[in-house]
Amino acid sequence: MKQSAIIIKLLKKIKPYGLLLAGALFSAVVSVSLTLLIPVLIGTALDEIVAEGRVDFEDVAKILGYIAAAIAGVSVCQWTMNCFVNALSFKTVRDLRREIFRKLNSVPLSYIDSHPHGDLISRVINDVDAVGEGITQLFIQLFSGVITIAGTLIFMLGIDWKIALAVVVLTPLSLFAAGFIGRLTHKSFTEQQILQGEISSYVEEHVGNMPLVQAFSYEERAKAEFDKYNTRLYGAGFKAQFSGALANPVTRFVNAMVYAAVGIFGALSAIGGGLSVGQLSCFLTYANQYTKPFNEVTGVLTQIQTALAAAGRVFELLEAPGETPDAAKSAQSTRKGDVSFENVSFSYTPGKPLIKNFSLNVKSGSHVAIVGPTGCGKTTLINLLMRFYDVNSGRITVDGADVRDISRNDLRKRFGMVLQDSWLFEGTIMDNLRYGNENATEKQVIAAAKAAYAHSFIRRMPQGYQTVISEGGGNLSQGQKQLLCIARAMLTEPEILILDEATSSIDTLTEIRVQKAFARMMKGKTAFVVAHRLSTIRESDVILVMRDGNIIEQGSHDELLKLGGFYSELFYASYNTQATKPS
Repeated sequence: MKQSAIIIKLLKKIKPYGLLLAGALFSAVVSVSLTLLIPVLIGTALDEIVAEGRVDFEDVAKILGYIAAAIAGVSVCQWTMNCFVNALSFKTVRDLRREIFRKLNSVPLSYIDSHPHGDLISRVINDVDAVGEGITQLFIQLFSGVITIAGTLIFMLGIDWKIALAVVVLTPLSLFAAGFIGRLTHKSFTEQQILQGEISSYVEEHVGNMPLVQAFSYEERAKAEFDKYNTRLYGAGFKAQFSGALANPVTRFVNAMVYAAVGIFGALSAIGGGLSVGQLSCFLTYANQYTKPFNEVTGVLTQIQTALAAAGRVFELLEAPGETPDAAKSAQSTRKGDVSFENVSFSYTPGKPLIKNFSLNVKSGSHVAIVGPTGCGKTTLINLLMRFYDVNSGRITVDGADVRDISRNDLRKRFGMVLQDSWLFEGTIMDNLRYGNENATEKQVIAAAKAAYAHSFIRRMPQGYQTVISEGGGNLSQGQKQLLCIARAMLTEPEILILDEATSSIDTLTEIRVQKAFARMMKGKTAFVVAHRLSTIRESDVILVMRDGNIIEQGSHDELLKLGGFYSELFYASYNTQATKPS
């Protein structure tokens, strides 16, 4: 993304805070005006000192009072300008973070799956912070700088237009040097931000899975891998910062030449009687103030370049295609739980089909089990049913309506889902259980916990249901986390239940109890059960055996065993009883 396009997009984000911008601009105008007035007052005071014994102390004292007042005014205006700019920056950062988080909640699941989570987190935190810092530096330097340049130029033209013209002629050298270095370094700063996202992703991945890292004694290799990422980031950062830092000394050198030229021409003019000593002093001060903004802007060029590179990554995320809009149709009045797959085809990667011409009719109240080897498409069916992904062809209907004609919110409220990977957030157990039904009463929460056999261990926690669990449920066992997720699903009282290896982390005795609870919960409701442990699906009405995205066998447990096909192989292999398999 080009720098000009990034700047235009940033200005659009800042536009709602025009009053803050106007306040900062007004403060800058007053501050610079008073700053430019000071050299005039100093020059006037110098001209009042004619020679020994010829000093108008009364006028000098009066002028010194004016200078003190001007300095106080400059200090107040600079403070107010900083306040306005900081408020502008913080509000813009707040809006960007809010917009990014909303975007992450509206992009297709495929976008989240295809991007490292640590990189997305880095965009929300590090890149937005860099944008905020860049806005602060840019506007503080820009407002005061532009006004200072314009003001000093006007004053210098008023004093001696010839010397002022020499200053204007030499100025483009400074601008050209800064612009050339800025264009040269943008690529390096972009690479630096990308690598920062990669290293954040690597750290997040390893910290989140530290037990596995230590279990496989991977610490040293992890350190070595981290060092590679860190070395690449160091190299890119050093290159970016070094090349960006060249701008300031180069512009300072050019501006020093401007100041020297003013000094030489001004001295010659003063000798020739064209300027008084006070005017020469005033002119030299203006020449210094004229070049100062160029030095200050190039001094923060690295931060501005970092901000532009970061903003490019932020806008790239904000402009990612969102989910297809929901159909503008009213909610279904019929809610029985009939589900149908009609000639459904789907692939995650174009050209590599996973599910091909899949058809299935599930009547309300039926319990369907889905089994098969890893990667055959079991969980993909669930993703399609919940509209985490949309089908490539064919259609899926719930109670006769295409799921694409039902709003995602309305569709997903009809499902209760328990996954193999249990997810809990930092908060009380009560809040976690109410995640899917925030209006549930305490009595309803406890009833669901009892049904999921989680009540007993919750009661033993320090504060019971008000016990705060850490992020991801780190202070709970895997089995306890899964029981809480089961209770959370039960509390939503769904019409259709999806269990994806929902009891994989629970001990055998508790699993038997939970299966009974599920049986009570699923009574009269449609249920889809994805399972590897075939002992948990014997009572299912129909078992679908999938292989390479197709249903190759279908029937009850006993029917499939009698068939002696792939399901039979899976079942006897799971019990390691091939020796007793019927011939």
